[in-house]
Amino acid sequence: MNKEEKRSHSAKGPFLPFLAALMGCVFLLTGCHGSKGLDAFAIPESFDAGTEHEITFWAKNDTNKTQTAIYEQAIADFQELYPNIRVNLRLYTDYGKIYNDVITNIATNTTPNVCVTYPDHIATYLTGVNQVVPLEGLFDDDRYGLGGSEVRFDAPSREEIIPRFLEECAFGGHYYAIPYMRSTESCYINKTYVEKLGYELPDALTWDFVWEVSEAAMAMDDEGNYLVNGQDVMIPFIYKSTDNMMIQQIRQKSAGYSTEEGEILLFSDDTKELLETIAAHTRTGAFSTFKISSYPANFLNAGCIFAIDSTAGATWMGSDAPLIDISADKLVEFETEVMAIPQFDTSNPQMISQGPSVCVFNKEDSQEVLASWLFAQYLLTNEVQIAYAETEGYVPVTSRAQESPEYQEYLAGCGEDNALHYEVKIKATKLLLENVDHTFVTPVFNGSASLRDAAGQLIEETVKSIRRSQTVDDAYFEKLYSDMASRHHLDQLEQQGSSKEGKSDLGPLPVSAVLLLSALAGAWALMLAYIFFDRAKKKEC
Repeated sequence: MNKEEKRSHSAKGPFLPFLAALMGCVFLLTGCHGSKGLDAFAIPESFDAGTEHEITFWAKNDTNKTQTAIYEQAIADFQELYPNIRVNLRLYTDYGKIYNDVITNIATNTTPNVCVTYPDHIATYLTGVNQVVPLEGLFDDDRYGLGGSEVRFDAPSREEIIPRFLEECAFGGHYYAIPYMRSTESCYINKTYVEKLGYELPDALTWDFVWEVSEAAMAMDDEGNYLVNGQDVMIPFIYKSTDNMMIQQIRQKSAGYSTEEGEILLFSDDTKELLETIAAHTRTGAFSTFKISSYPANFLNAGCIFAIDSTAGATWMGSDAPLIDISADKLVEFETEVMAIPQFDTSNPQMISQGPSVCVFNKEDSQEVLASWLFAQYLLTNEVQIAYAETEGYVPVTSRAQESPEYQEYLAGCGEDNALHYEVKIKATKLLLENVDHTFVTPVFNGSASLRDAAGQLIEETVKSIRRSQTVDDAYFEKLYSDMASRHHLDQLEQQGSSKEGKSDLGPLPVSAVLLLSALAGAWALMLAYIFFDRAKKKEC
């Protein structure tokens, strides 16, 4: 072998195995994406009670041991009814972690059987073929459906699920989930400080009122302490979920967010106007966010004025909250008021509906899927619904639970104690019960979870930039929009969502598919480059 042949051989040596490996990864990705997938689920003729089934249930829980105990009790009670079904509980501290693990496990067909999740997340799970079970057939099955004749517990009927909550689980032409609990956001207010500043709380909060009081609270004495709380720290207004903040403000303004088909409308002049207002109040120190500062409850209980968080977070809010998370020396005594989030138009209030739902994953064994559905359905029984709703400011999703004497007695006991009947918690619950007709959800499609993240990130980045004394102007927002669209792959969604005239719109191509096609194109480019390189080397010889 001469010198040139050795050089050519050494070039081919490492390159060809690399190319083969790359192509192998591409085909592996094809399989992982689920092009083959699973067969569509068909309801079995009957449930085989003589076969052992082991199913996994993934749920979210922070540090609330009472909620964990409710899950464990529900599993124990269900297994008494169905001794041949074993339910393994896996708890997560974050819905995002559940989402990431499900996405990872779709590739290896190791998804859980039952999962507490959100419709935005399910829309991405659907990129795997037949991964999530459409539930409408199971809803209406005479034997094993909602309230079916063969169900061994007192399950609610389809009509007893609050229609608005059930409709939130419908997208893409199917019901892919059942609602589990519902909440909204509320504004927890230090009424004592509002009145100390010379204001009275209105019947309904407006954004102008909240901003005005927040700015008034920034007044300081000669020693640099804030007049309203006598401290050297004050964030009058803090928001937990900035994605909800942006989404609700956009809705209240009747501005664009997205269409049902997945068209992105977020990056508009209306959004910029909202961000400019937030920037102005951040500049004075009157506003901050959870991600930048800390939990709203901690600031409220230590002496701020407005804290917006989920109604499910009510047990942390107020001087007498059962889950206070700051030291006693930092706690401030005040009267806590619970109100709906601020509005631009109080005659047409708009607030987000949120809270977990439950989906069932498909498996090769239809009996296993039926066992999973029976357990998911058990989570709608009064025993589970009422017990879980009483732990925080959640609302049961069935009229049967809401109207039960037990639940009505719980609500009537508002303020009797600072534990089960903690006043702030029950006020937050009643806030949603009284405003269900004013709630809304955003369109669900593959990529809607990324859009939600981007909506919140617009606020977070704007607040960070102001705190860093950066220039925030038209050029800033133009770049911010571009960065957010790219970071969250929304520019790809926009391109996928557009269809050529005369062709049917098949909906946005999944981001995973875009990555796959990009990998294929890259592999072919490398192959062609190698061929041309090899031919050029031969000509030199």
